[in-house]
Amino acid sequence: MCWKPPPEGGRPGLLRDHMIGRAAKVGHVGRRVLQSGICLGVATWVGFAAPAALAESLPEALAKAYQSNPQLNAERARQRATDENVPQALAGYRPQIVASLSGGLQAVRNLLPDNTIQSATLKPWTIGVTVTQTLFNGFKTANSVRVAELQVQSGREALRNVGQGVLLDAVTAYTNVLANQSLVEAQRSNVAFLREILGVTQRRLNAGDVTPTDTAQAEARLSRGQADLNAAEVNLAISRATYTQVIGNPPGQLRPPEPVDRYLPRSRDDATAMAFKEHPAVLAAGFDVDVASTTIHVAESSLLPSITVQGSASHASEADPTLSTFRTDQASVIAQMNAPIYDGGTAAAQTRQAKELAAQSRLVLDQVRNQARTAAIGAWVANEGAKIAVAASESEVRAAGVALEGVRKEAQGGQRTTVDVLNSQQDLISAKARLIGAQRDRVIASYTLLSAIGRLDVKTLVLNTPDYLPEVHYHQVRDAWHGLRTPSGR
Repeated sequence: MCWKPPPEGGRPGLLRDHMIGRAAKVGHVGRRVLQSGICLGVATWVGFAAPAALAESLPEALAKAYQSNPQLNAERARQRATDENVPQALAGYRPQIVASLSGGLQAVRNLLPDNTIQSATLKPWTIGVTVTQTLFNGFKTANSVRVAELQVQSGREALRNVGQGVLLDAVTAYTNVLANQSLVEAQRSNVAFLREILGVTQRRLNAGDVTPTDTAQAEARLSRGQADLNAAEVNLAISRATYTQVIGNPPGQLRPPEPVDRYLPRSRDDATAMAFKEHPAVLAAGFDVDVASTTIHVAESSLLPSITVQGSASHASEADPTLSTFRTDQASVIAQMNAPIYDGGTAAAQTRQAKELAAQSRLVLDQVRNQARTAAIGAWVANEGAKIAVAASESEVRAAGVALEGVRKEAQGGQRTTVDVLNSQQDLISAKARLIGAQRDRVIASYTLLSAIGRLDVKTLVLNTPDYLPEVHYHQVRDAWHGLRTPSGR
C-alpha cells in the first residue's frame, strides 16, 4: 500500500495567514502528485503491467527474437555453409568421373607421289570417359575431413555464442523500453507538479505574497522538468526502435520482467568454473586449436607420395580415305605414383606456417579463457551489486517521499520556502530515476551472468519455441554425393 500524507491541520494565526499562499494552495495538488509519485517510485514497473492476456512477457519477446532476429539467422546460414566443408573434404575419397566428346570438320589435302592431289573434308569425332580414383595422397583427405569436422564443431559454438548475444540484446531492449516508459511517466508527474506550483506562485505574486524570485525559481524548475521529460521521451523512442530491430516487432504492452536467479551459480567460484567449461567462446577456441593442429598434417601431406589409378574408354571415328583405320576403340587402366622431390620450398613453408598458426591458436585459447573468467567475475559482482542498488534505491525513494511531504507541511507553516519544496521534489524525482535504473540493471545483470557462464539459451530458459539444432542440417548434407538444392529446397 502506498503511503498517504495525513490530513491538513494547524492552529490559525498571523504567521499562517501570512504564509498560507506560500504552499497551502498547492496542498491538494501536492498530495495527489506526491501519492502517485511515491507509488510509482516504490513499484516502478507495476504500473505498466497490462492484463496477462494482452501484455507481452520477456520470455515471449525472447522467443520472437530467437526465431526472427536477422543477425542470428545470418549466423545460422553461415553455419550451414560451414557444414558443406565436410562433404567437400569427403570428396577426396570418391572417384572423379569425366566424360568427353569432340567433333568437327577437318580439311585434308594430300600430294601423292605421282604429283596428283587428293583432298577431302573429314568429320572426325571422339567420345570417351575417364575415371580417376586416388588411393593414397599422404593422408591429406583423412586430415582434411578431420579439419572440416572440427570447423563444424567450432562453428556450432560460435553460433551458440551469437545466440547468447542476441538473447541478451533482447533482454536489454525489453527492459530499456519498460524503464524508459517508467521514466517518462515519472517526468510527466513531475512536470504536472511543477506546473501547479508555478500557477500558484504566480497567483501569489499577483496578490503580493511572494517576490518575483519565487516565480523565477518555479519557472526555471518547470523548464528543467520539461527538458527532462523531452529527454525521457527521446530515449523511449530510441529504445522502442531498438526493440523493433532486435525482437522483430514494435513493443506493445510489456510485463515487468523478473531476474533469473534460479538459474545462476551459487558462488563466484562456481561462476568462473562454469565459464571455463561451458562458455561457447572457450569451447570454440578449443576446437580452433584442434583445427590448427590438424592443418599441420594437411600441409605435411604435400611432402609424401601419392598414388592414383585411372581407367578410361574412348571411341574415335576417322573417315580419312588415306588411312586403313576408320574407327578406334580404346580402354585402359593405369596406376600412377608421384613422389615429390623438390617443389621450391612451398610445402615446407606451408608446414612451418601451419605450426605458427597452431601456436597462435593456443595463445588465443588462453586469452579467451582469461576473458571468460574476467567476464564471469564481473557479471557476478555486478549482479550482487544490482541487488544492493535496488534495495538502496527503494529506501531512498521512500525517504525522499516522506521528506517531500514534511517539507510541504513545513512550508504550509511558514518554515520552508518555495525553493525548498522544489528541491525536495527534485530529490524525489532523482531517486525514482535511480530506482528505475536499478530495477532495469538488476534484470540485465542476472541475464548477463547467465550469459557469462554459457547458459543463456532456449533450453535453460525453457522458452516456448523450437530449439535450432545445427546438427540436423549437418547430417542432411554430410554424405550427399550429388544435388544442387539445399535441404530447405533452395
